[in-house]
Amino acid sequence: MPIEWTGSGPELPLPVDRNSAEPLRSQIERALREAIRTGRLSAGERLPSSRVFAGNLGVSRGLVTECYAQLQAEGYLVTSPGSATRVAVTVHASPDRSVRAADSEPARVDFRPAVPDLSSFPREDWGRAVRRACREVPAEVLGYPDPYGNPALREVLTAYLRRVRGAAADPSHTVICAGYAQGLQLLLRALADNGVQTVAVEDPGDRDHYTIGEALGLDVVAVPVDDHGIDVQALAATAARAVILTPAHQSPTGVVLSPERRHSIVAWASTRGATIIEDDYDAEFRYDREPIGAVQGLAPDRVALLGSVSKSLAPALRLGWALTPPHLSAAVAKHKKLADRGSPVIDQLALAELLRSGAYDRHLRHMRRRYAARRTALVEALLTYAPGIQLHGLAAGFHAVAQLPACADEQAIIAAARRRSVGLYGMSSYRLTPRTRTAQLVLGFGNLTTDRIHEGIRIVADLLQAAPPPRSKRPVRDRTPHPLA
Repeated sequence: MPIEWTGSGPELPLPVDRNSAEPLRSQIERALREAIRTGRLSAGERLPSSRVFAGNLGVSRGLVTECYAQLQAEGYLVTSPGSATRVAVTVHASPDRSVRAADSEPARVDFRPAVPDLSSFPREDWGRAVRRACREVPAEVLGYPDPYGNPALREVLTAYLRRVRGAAADPSHTVICAGYAQGLQLLLRALADNGVQTVAVEDPGDRDHYTIGEALGLDVVAVPVDDHGIDVQALAATAARAVILTPAHQSPTGVVLSPERRHSIVAWASTRGATIIEDDYDAEFRYDREPIGAVQGLAPDRVALLGSVSKSLAPALRLGWALTPPHLSAAVAKHKKLADRGSPVIDQLALAELLRSGAYDRHLRHMRRRYAARRTALVEALLTYAPGIQLHGLAAGFHAVAQLPACADEQAIIAAARRRSVGLYGMSSYRLTPRTRTAQLVLGFGNLTTDRIHEGIRIVADLLQAAPPPRSKRPVRDRTPHPLA
């Protein structure tokens, strides 16, 4: 579909050389043909009116009219009385034009992890907050922003994180960034400036952590995760002076870092002079347990807390924050300034308004109820259609881990499900070292309705139960009780 420009549409600059021996009409016709052949002008796209185009090029309107008539005769353009001149839909771009390959057909039911309910973005609240920010922002604030972030957002955000996450949050040591991924890169750059050469990551874990570390020239080591979180003894055996953790709800296993290991890893960081980078993953969405405070609250001089609104509001907003140890704040802000001169101020002020007004918390409460219902639907669907499947990681977030039978072929199941238009995702894609061949699926339910969850599990139930189910008819779940336990 061509873009339907409103009003007179944007200008269409064409090269015109008045010193050339080639007539102006020929130059304009040739330039228009080239623009159509190369795809600069798409099939069906509206051209400027002859009056506007003539004014832009500095030629007579009659000359442009003649050019349009010639290209219409050649089949490049179509015109009709009272309507705009457009590129003919039968015209195709040159074969050497760079064309992106068509995306594969999307799955009808997609259990993709880490995707929130995009349809529940609080449009009215966000729009109201943006309008207020536009009305009230002082003119001087519209210049290049503070690389640390807008002071109003940092003030209300740190107050919120102190209250809700138990963080030792200080506005002067907080940097607003473009989501979690940028915050991680800024911190790793700052750590590299301070002589850090090796960073540890969880295994299984987010492969982006590994990729980002390597891209920044760091040595990246994988440390195993068990039922109590990251293995601190294994971490201590590495040369790492930084580690990236998801302690509140480990991604992807869903386990919580135990109290003993929290203290052990803080002791490790203090002894080694290391930094813990805490990804506050899924901390907002808990169901069957009391809130778990951030590790950063235990050792703010050793822990950097990273968070974002990607899961709570929408990934497209690209808003996040880094609560940094005092000795890293200036370096992180310096790299933020070099990266993009600071995050958009209007969006920062809108988020501050959302937090201050209570709209953010109201949205979170609403989404907890919605995700809890979807989690229940996933448990019930597996009990109904695939009762032999064990389920873990249900206490928080909006994904769970399904344990497949011992003889199951994880990749074969994923491929077979895709042929049935169901998107499944394997634990193997999160593993950095081949320590185990246990077949598991990471089932995201955040962006699926309860009906779609039941439909998807029903469609692939026979694939999931590739072997006779164990004697127990109920799935094994977290030790923390939940409504269906």
